[in-house]
Amino acid sequence: MDEGNCSSLTQFILVGVTNNPEMKVTIFITFLTVYCINLLANPGMIILIRMDSQLHTPMYYFLSHLSFCDLCYSTAIGPKMLVDIFAKTKSIPFYGCALQFFVFCAFADAECLLLAVMAFDRYKAISNPLLYTVSMSSRVCSRLTAGVYMVGIADALVHTTLAFRLCFCGSNEINHFFCDLPPLFLISCSDTQINELVIVTICGLLFLSSVVGILVSYFYIFLSVLRIQSAEGRFKAFSTCTSHLTAVAIFQGTLLFMYFKPSSSYSPNQDKTTSLLYSLVIPMLNPLIYSLRNKDVKQALEKLKAKRCF
Repeated sequence: MDEGNCSSLTQFILVGVTNNPEMKVTIFITFLTVYCINLLANPGMIILIRMDSQLHTPMYYFLSHLSFCDLCYSTAIGPKMLVDIFAKTKSIPFYGCALQFFVFCAFADAECLLLAVMAFDRYKAISNPLLYTVSMSSRVCSRLTAGVYMVGIADALVHTTLAFRLCFCGSNEINHFFCDLPPLFLISCSDTQINELVIVTICGLLFLSSVVGILVSYFYIFLSVLRIQSAEGRFKAFSTCTSHLTAVAIFQGTLLFMYFKPSSSYSPNQDKTTSLLYSLVIPMLNPLIYSLRNKDVKQALEKLKAKRCF
């Protein structure tokens, strides 16, 4: 469409999670609790890893960045969503909408790739433990993390630029609780085929790279574990991977359901439910998964409690 026919929008209106008055209080209390746990658990995990010297290993270095990503993209969405539940006007400035999506996309992409990096780290730790500290030096870890963030920012920049150059000459009401691409495309009067193609291509490549990296890493982990003679040794090796596998299954499964389906099957209510899981519940679950199922984190917490007692 000719850009001359586009209206100059200054803001969007977010429909929000629900318009049902009977559900608003329940939803608010539930997700306020979820977000508060998120605000406590993720910074808590980062601080614990920084404070305890036993956790100064590549595995926990990457885990601290996973917590940072969870905190960032959930904070881009959570507070605004909670405020809008009872707000009379649920408006968001045009550039505020773009910024919200950019932050969400950048850190969600970074987390997707970070999970693959963490799988590679587990492979290095289990396949050759004697050379682990050499092959996964602080320099290597820093470069991997920097690469993850750079890819996330680059992808977010592409999608944000393309999406917010579209024409919006009709309604400015987004049927969602945050500025996500599928509901944004629905109110655009431009042809969004290029945008959808870019999403499928770039996000598909990122998702596939992450999944393939994880699968290949765990294939070699499985082969390495089979070479371990004792059953106790095999169990110990596998136990270091259970938390990561749980986080991968939840995150990648939700991502697959959300973005890799035909636009004809798009359902606003279904998408809102999935988005709540993806943007608020998963960031809360990750630190809990790693703390409840991880012996080192439990020991670090016990040491911290003992120090406070004295």
